[in-house]
Amino acid sequence: MPTPDSPAGQTQSQAATTRLCVVIPTYNEADNLPHITSALFDLGIPNLEILIIDDNSPDGTGQVADQLAAQHYGIFHVIHRKGKLGLGTAYLQGFAWALKQDVDFIVQMDADFSHSPKYIQQFLERLAGYDVVVGSRYVPGGQVEEQWSAWRWFLSWWANSVWARLILGVKTKDATAGFKCWTRQALERIPLDQVNANGYVFQVEMCYLAERLGLRILEIPIYFEDRRIGQSKMSVPVKLEAAWRVFEMRWRYRNLKT
Repeated sequence: MPTPDSPAGQTQSQAATTRLCVVIPTYNEADNLPHITSALFDLGIPNLEILIIDDNSPDGTGQVADQLAAQHYGIFHVIHRKGKLGLGTAYLQGFAWALKQDVDFIVQMDADFSHSPKYIQQFLERLAGYDVVVGSRYVPGGQVEEQWSAWRWFLSWWANSVWARLILGVKTKDATAGFKCWTRQALERIPLDQVNANGYVFQVEMCYLAERLGLRILEIPIYFEDRRIGQSKMSVPVKLEAAWRVFEMRWRYRNLKT
């Protein structure tokens, strides 16, 4: 019989052979990377692997990642890129790598603890009957850091509840969420070669495509913590890209077939 805490409602023997890859893009996360790595492996999830995609971080994140790969040989992987090529392309490269490894589930998350690893087990438990589970700040029970300014909260609320919903018609309440767990079958259905949003609006594009293709999406509440170490990468150009990209993607996917 399936046990309540086995991933996606599987039996214990099935869960033991299920492969999970956590994909983490990094840029200047040398201080956070060892800690997030320890927190992930401490979850005790069988067959959990980590993939780091580093954009030639000047703080030495790539070297730290290589050291961790040597310590966790075969289950910690690193892709080094030549420069700061953007969040979207990092995830696309990471997804493509993970799919080639025949993993069953792919988690995407940040390295800075704004996405707590403790939710990953909940993601896996809830995947039965769904294609993607979203760690959501805006469903009942979801929260953001109490120290967020009113302006920051308003911008995030506007992007999700007004902008993305009005222009794209998405129903997901946290369309900009960067903490998700995908089944491999879900990512295989999405035309990843057509995704071209490169900043944080990448999350909106993936959400939009998932809905347009009829994927089954479940949002579960999370507490979104401000990064523990380092500086936010949400620059003004990134925000501007997010504002106009939604129009472009609605036009570009107008003929997408489900």
